[in-house]
Amino acid sequence: MPFEKAHLNQLVKEVNLSEGYMQYTQTTLDHARNPRNVGSLDDANVVVQVGDPDCGDTLLLFMKITDGIVEDISYLIKGCGAAIATSSIGSEMAKGKSLNEVLLITDESISEALGGLPGEKEHCSNLIASAIHAAIGQYISTITGETPEIKCN
Repeated sequence: MPFEKAHLNQLVKEVNLSEGYMQYTQTTLDHARNPRNVGSLDDANVVVQVGDPDCGDTLLLFMKITDGIVEDISYLIKGCGAAIATSSIGSEMAKGKSLNEVLLITDESISEALGGLPGEKEHCSNLIASAIHAAIGQYISTITGETPEIKCN
């Protein structure tokens, strides 16, 4: 009898685990398990760090911008699977695009590219979107010599 109860408890754990995964699309799971563009970038001309103090996720973003094009992009991240997946797909969305195209990337477009995120994980897409926008702002201020405006919400 104890064996049967242990086996039943294991099955319950497996079902609960699979239900948690069912919240995510296959695209999200793929990007979380096999993130693209991870690592530092030695020849980056822009580096920014962003974080979410509520959940503790942090992202260090590296970009190489040449002639108004995001030639290369990479990142280092400390965060949950959703933060990793959104950073992965966000970096793919930006790579090879013009600065104007990249500025159109939003947390909503990142979430849509993954096929959606569970409500409690929607904030994860803001991490990479904010980093990309901050990097472009930093790049533009560097080449123009202007100090970007600091916005406080």
